[in-house]
Amino acid sequence: MENKIKWGILGAATIAVENVIPAMLNSQYCEVFGIASRSQDKAKKVANRFQIPNDYKAYQELLDDEKIEAVYIPLPNHLHVDWAIKALQAGKHVLVEKPIALSSSEAIKLMNESKKYPELSIQEAFMYKHHPQWIETKALIDKGTIGVLKTIQASFSFFDDDPHSIVNQKEFGGGSLMDIGCYPISVARYLFNAEPRSVCSKIDFHPEFEIDVYASGLLEFENGTCNFFSGIQMMEGQNVKLFGTKGSIEIEIPFNPSNEIPARIWLTNDEGKHEIKFEICNQYTLQADNFALSVLEDKDISSNLKDAINNMIIIEKLIESNVSDKKVFV
Repeated sequence: MENKIKWGILGAATIAVENVIPAMLNSQYCEVFGIASRSQDKAKKVANRFQIPNDYKAYQELLDDEKIEAVYIPLPNHLHVDWAIKALQAGKHVLVEKPIALSSSEAIKLMNESKKYPELSIQEAFMYKHHPQWIETKALIDKGTIGVLKTIQASFSFFDDDPHSIVNQKEFGGGSLMDIGCYPISVARYLFNAEPRSVCSKIDFHPEFEIDVYASGLLEFENGTCNFFSGIQMMEGQNVKLFGTKGSIEIEIPFNPSNEIPARIWLTNDEGKHEIKFEICNQYTLQADNFALSVLEDKDISSNLKDAINNMIIIEKLIESNVSDKKVFV
């Protein structure tokens, strides 16, 4: 088999330029073959910066290049589904940024379309799941190292009041829940290995931008709970703590750990408090390589569209709970 997948980058968003492209350039199974932007000048600048051999004046022009095998889509949220479908129709494997869509119905539309192309892989880019700290944390939970997981406390926040920022654009799918609240929701579902039975929430909306700047929620699972908050006009921070019947786990930097220093978690149980340190790695590189391997080896990918749809459903239920001012069953 070929040992590298030729990637096309559909857009020059910050996450692509600062995180994903550098990660792919350092990966084992990926080759960044081309980039497209709404402006070819912008695409050319990024291509020159990273020595990407091809730049395109339009997204469709990139998709029409038969040499490209897979496409990474970091476009604004409202463009995810349309361009993911076009990429599938062009015969490309697709890695699309989270959140997968603007709504669960839109995500279902993408899943139904993807079924027409069973030979192609498509995945939502929740990079945190590929980091060893989360793989180990999940293993510790599943082994019962802290007993039965009962409660998760999680948060993710930063400050951005720029009216031109995509995160503050309602029509682009902005807001704290879509941008970062999706992470605690995903973590809870991942660790409980289940869907919430009910949710309740309190959400604050910006009077001008009409997007949620703060959201707090309680997810009730059959065997436990997750309480979380997300904010995009708050002091920057992130936190995840897990509490079980016989111990607890704290993840130091849960969602975007440094690529330059070891990630750490702390396990506390009846044997005391222990630090677990991980080798330095780049979770974006791991995500890209894992996706590429799923293509090269024709394997199912670990994060499927059904999971992405279910995460969107919970976001919608939290919004419904805020509107109705009561608990909503899932």
